[in-house]
Amino acid sequence: MKNRAVAEYFVQFANKCGDSITHLKLQKLVYYAQAWHIALNDHQPLFEENRAFQAWQHGPVNYDLYTVYADYKWTPINREPNTKLINEHLSENDKEFLNDVADVYFQFEAYKLEVMTHQEDPWIEARDGLPEDAPSQAIINEDTMYSFYKKLSESDE
Repeated sequence: MKNRAVAEYFVQFANKCGDSITHLKLQKLVYYAQAWHIALNDHQPLFEENRAFQAWQHGPVNYDLYTVYADYKWTPINREPNTKLINEHLSENDKEFLNDVADVYFQFEAYKLEVMTHQEDPWIEARDGLPEDAPSQAIINEDTMYSFYKKLSESDE
């Protein structure tokens, strides 16, 4: 359930900012949170259960979260977040980390986040030469996530 708590945290973040968040943007934010957590915490994922991301044509997608938010399609997720889920599954350190992720990525529109992931090694490797518009359920390798984002973190220092 922690993956859902992370998603709900971003819904809450959007509401607090008075901004909107679509399912597409939510998927990318959760992906970046997981990827950066793996890179910055020596392969330790932010959430363990249902943690795989698939390399879909519109970027990384966590299928478990897809089933939860799919009804929103391309429209904003306009509802109150599940604060009970957030508070039960996220520590203060988790929330601080998610705020850091949001500080970097929330400013971008969903399509920009999609384009960004399409230019990064984890998605490219998982797609293995498929055309951008081809469907795929290939799993994005967490070791590739680790090495790619770890290298980015070291180049920013």
